[in-house]
Amino acid sequence: MRHFKYGLNLAIGWLLCSSALVAYGACLGDQSAKIPFKVYIVPQLTATQIYTRWAPLLEQVGKQTKQCFELNVPSSIPQFESDLNDGKPDFAYMNPYHAVMKWRDHQYIPLIASSIPIVGVLSIRRDSKVNHIQELNAGKIAFPAPNAFAASLLIRATLSLEGVLYEPVYLKTHSNVYRSVIRGDVVAGGGVQSTLMSEPAKLRAELRVLMETKPYTAHPFSANARIPVAIQKEIQEAFLAIEQTTAGRKLLIGSQLADPMKVTLETNYQPLEALQLEKFVVRNAN
Repeated sequence: MRHFKYGLNLAIGWLLCSSALVAYGACLGDQSAKIPFKVYIVPQLTATQIYTRWAPLLEQVGKQTKQCFELNVPSSIPQFESDLNDGKPDFAYMNPYHAVMKWRDHQYIPLIASSIPIVGVLSIRRDSKVNHIQELNAGKIAFPAPNAFAASLLIRATLSLEGVLYEPVYLKTHSNVYRSVIRGDVVAGGGVQSTLMSEPAKLRAELRVLMETKPYTAHPFSANARIPVAIQKEIQEAFLAIEQTTAGRKLLIGSQLADPMKVTLETNYQPLEALQLEKFVVRNAN
């Protein structure tokens, strides 16, 4: 019976995801817009969660700016990085280190980000006897992807500095990581504060944060450099305007853009170069 229920829940999940794809794969915003802009979201959460949270926000931004958006959620963070490297997105919600990497080839321009800093968290089971990262030595540690900024790069850099040897396991999304920790498949898992807090309270109650990173400017919603500057500015201002209403603030919170602010490469993301995370970046990750 348990296996039947699991299979049924899995099937329902796929149906919901497929429904989201059908519902939100077309134009979001002004239906009369001549050219739809492709928006890619880094898949920290499941596809269903992302479509549910981002589609209404893009719908409102599109109507305010008289633009049309096509929402795309790649199957994994490495796939998102591949699409980003190929320049497929017209707009993309990317992690801070993606912004640094894209700054180097002047391909994407950060427009807006939450003013709430991003903080990486290394979680363990609530009942774990581990109290220091040194005690994770020789264990399996889960991460959403090799190049996830706070959930992977920063945490892996810290573990390296502490001399902790471990086996990395990459599970595609933050949600998968938290559940893997709870099941006991791994001794710890990397994520970020915002995605951990977006999980159900019952799930959070089964986890304990062992370590936090320093705070950094959050994920930027960025524009491909090919997008006219006038349109970039209109969309930037639309996000700020949406924040002025109660309903708009809820949409922004759900999309991890709470209390949005304008951001620039030079001020907010170029300083990350000093962290020298290059040796932890995995090129062409699967």
